[in-house]
Amino acid sequence: MRGREKRGSCARQMGPGGLLKTGHLFLLPLLTLSLLGLSAGGCGVYSFTGASVPAHLKTVAIPLVDDQSGFGEPNLRENVTRAVTDQFISDNSLQVADRSSADALLVGAITTVTDAPSVVEQGEQVSKRRITMSVRFTFQDMKLRRKVWEKSFSNWGDYDSGGGLSQRQAGLEEAIRKISEDVLLETVSGW
Repeated sequence: MRGREKRGSCARQMGPGGLLKTGHLFLLPLLTLSLLGLSAGGCGVYSFTGASVPAHLKTVAIPLVDDQSGFGEPNLRENVTRAVTDQFISDNSLQVADRSSADALLVGAITTVTDAPSVVEQGEQVSKRRITMSVRFTFQDMKLRRKVWEKSFSNWGDYDSGGGLSQRQAGLEEAIRKISEDVLLETVSGW
C-alpha cells in the first residue's frame, strides 16, 4: 500500500506551506470559533453604573454645592448641584434622598472657574473661549462612618466668543455636565 494512506491511520502529511493535510479540515473553523468565543466571553461582564456600589448603600444626599471660586456667576452652585443630582437620578444606582436619612453623602465645592481664549486666529482675533471649572467632592459612607474618597474634578466647555452671554452660558453648562458625569462615574465605579 505504498503511496496510499491507510484508513484509520493517525499518520498525517504536511502539505504546501507547512499546513497539516488531513481529512478533518472542518475542525479548523470550529477551533477558531471556540477560541473567539472564549476570548470574547469576558465582554459584557463589566458595568460602570451601579454594579460596584456596595449593597448597603441605597441612597445618597447631595447638599447644595459651595461656591468658593469668586467667579460671580449667578446660580452657579445651584446649577452644579442640580446637574450632579440629575446624573444620579438618571443612573439610578443610588436614590437621591434627604441628608438625615441617606446612606451616603456627596459634598462638593466649586474651587475655580476661569474664562480664557482657546482659539486665536489671524490678527489676534479670539474666535473661541474656554470656561474651565474645578470642583472638589467628598463621598462619605454614612452607614460605616468613613470617607470613601475625596477628589478634585476639572473640565471645560468651549463657546464662540462673539456669541454673547447665551454662548458663554452654553460653555459653562458643558463644563458642568462633564464634571457631573465624572462625579457620578467616580462614585459608582470607584470602589
